[in-house]
Amino acid sequence: MKNNIFATSLLALSLTLAACSNDSGDKNMDKHEMKDGGMNHEGMKHSGSGEVPKDLKKAENPKYQVGSQAIIKADHMEGMDGAKAKIVGAFDTTAYVVTYTPTTGGKPVKNHKWVIHEEIQNAGNKELKQGDKVKLNADHMKGMKGASAVIESSEKTTVYMVDYTPTTGGEKVKNHKWVTESELQPE
Repeated sequence: MKNNIFATSLLALSLTLAACSNDSGDKNMDKHEMKDGGMNHEGMKHSGSGEVPKDLKKAENPKYQVGSQAIIKADHMEGMDGAKAKIVGAFDTTAYVVTYTPTTGGKPVKNHKWVIHEEIQNAGNKELKQGDKVKLNADHMKGMKGASAVIESSEKTTVYMVDYTPTTGGEKVKNHKWVTESELQPE
């Protein structure tokens, strides 16, 4: 029994590592599972370029300063909860929970956290409300960019871009977008 569990774990690790070995730089797609609203989804970008929307404002007085470390208390992806994060960006904005149908097909992704105001097409200056229908400019997951979405909820907050190593092991995740201030705690 122990040998079967070990062999299965080793096979899963091998497949995960093989799936992440892609030479397309920041286009690598993470085969770790993403968790949204209790459902798991693949296709989260393992590491991003660090680029942010031009109109996104840097936080003037973030609780967690760029360069500091914090503990992630969110489980957007497997291995995220409890991971030590390095803060690489802090921005004041409105973060939205959205449900969207991927442009690549498949089932709707429910309650995805987070898409920020600046990643929504033609969002303007007004905060969007629950039930508003929008198009996404975010490219966090395969099939997200250009997808139709519905706003489920919003939170005016500081969002953070973070680097972290999953608690489940594996390669360091760089420039993960986004973690809200309430999803971090002091180290």
